[in-house]
Amino acid sequence: MLRKLPKENMGKSNLGWLQSRFHFSFAEYRNPNNIHFGVLRVLNDDIIHPRTGFDTHPHENMEIITYIVDGEITHKDSMGNSETLKRGEVQYLSAGDGIYHSEKNESDKYLRSLQIWIFPPQKSLPRLYGSYKYKKEERDNKFLNVVSSQNGNSKIKIYQDINIYVSEFDKTQEFEIQEDRQVYFVQIEGKSEINGVILEDGDAMEIVDEKKLIINPLSKSHILFIEMQKK
Repeated sequence: MLRKLPKENMGKSNLGWLQSRFHFSFAEYRNPNNIHFGVLRVLNDDIIHPRTGFDTHPHENMEIITYIVDGEITHKDSMGNSETLKRGEVQYLSAGDGIYHSEKNESDKYLRSLQIWIFPPQKSLPRLYGSYKYKKEERDNKFLNVVSSQNGNSKIKIYQDINIYVSEFDKTQEFEIQEDRQVYFVQIEGKSEINGVILEDGDAMEIVDEKKLIINPLSKSHILFIEMQKK
């Protein structure tokens, strides 16, 4: 089953310094029929204006991944971590029983990022923070596994049983979906056709009970998808 989610139907917010597109219910966007997809709770496509950002705030019992699309993000947290990440780079945070952090755009350019929240497999797990500065050639015309479970093969490992893949490509690619697994697919940039369904930039798709994805780029494409247990 393929369920296309056009960007025009998603939740939207404009706070002046921050423009967001909400894939699931978040902040002022409330839709009781759109709370989560499996263990995926939040996927926000954020544009943060220069010299602004999220001030220090708390999180708990959530695994948070940020994928940088354009610009730079500067992270600081109560565990003493501080760093700046750029396009294609990834940071993660497993908040456990509580952590405070800030996310700022300290540059003079706009920042676009995808913020992804994953339900952890249980509450009050040990807190984790980390990042990895992936290179563009690692995702050119191939699927790069940027996040996996603790038992997976990614440089970044969280507690939940998921895999996050990204790719920038201009050639057809195929992805095998294992039994009892499902996929949430995001067309970040460009345009592509997935199993006969066309996605424009910003669109998404829920993919359930499919054995394979055949992804044809209709222009140079930049995608992210989250593979997880079917629920």
